[in-house]
Amino acid sequence: MEIRKEYQKVKLFCGILYRDEYIIKEVVDMLTSKMGELDIIAGPFPFTFTDYYQKEMGDNLKRRFVSFKSPVSAENSYIWKHITNDIEKQFHPGGEFPRGVNLDPGYLTLSHIVLFSTKDFYHRIYLGKGIFAEVTLYYEKGRFLSLPWTYPDYKTPEYLNFFKQVRDTYRNQLKDEDVV
Repeated sequence: MEIRKEYQKVKLFCGILYRDEYIIKEVVDMLTSKMGELDIIAGPFPFTFTDYYQKEMGDNLKRRFVSFKSPVSAENSYIWKHITNDIEKQFHPGGEFPRGVNLDPGYLTLSHIVLFSTKDFYHRIYLGKGIFAEVTLYYEKGRFLSLPWTYPDYKTPEYLNFFKQVRDTYRNQLKDEDVV
């Protein structure tokens, strides 16, 4: 039996859900100052899959994705959700819509994509400090596949293309480190 002393580093990414384009630069700047340099940016993609965020954020929502250049340790990964929650709190514009941005951090390995949440559900694992994790997509036979709980937007060709690009970049990074 193989016992790995240190889990392989993972590729961190973040989904950014927003309405107003003018906040993106500031949100991305805050993310990079806390989580590192970016290597891939995707979107904006129209977010039309649910009205879940409509009361808080309004209509005509968009999603962007960013991935962070350097693979990182997954140890204490729940901290990433706390960091993004703190950033979100800085974008409460008041007025009709109290929430300016929703940030969804996650990580990618060669075999799966993990998202973080503050909400418990049967398929989520508690990590600590109020944060849960779920495998959202898994990689098999050259493509990402969904699970019964995978959000509909995470099944779209645009999102899957982003994750494939991130996975390819990550795989090359691992090859450069001779760990694949």
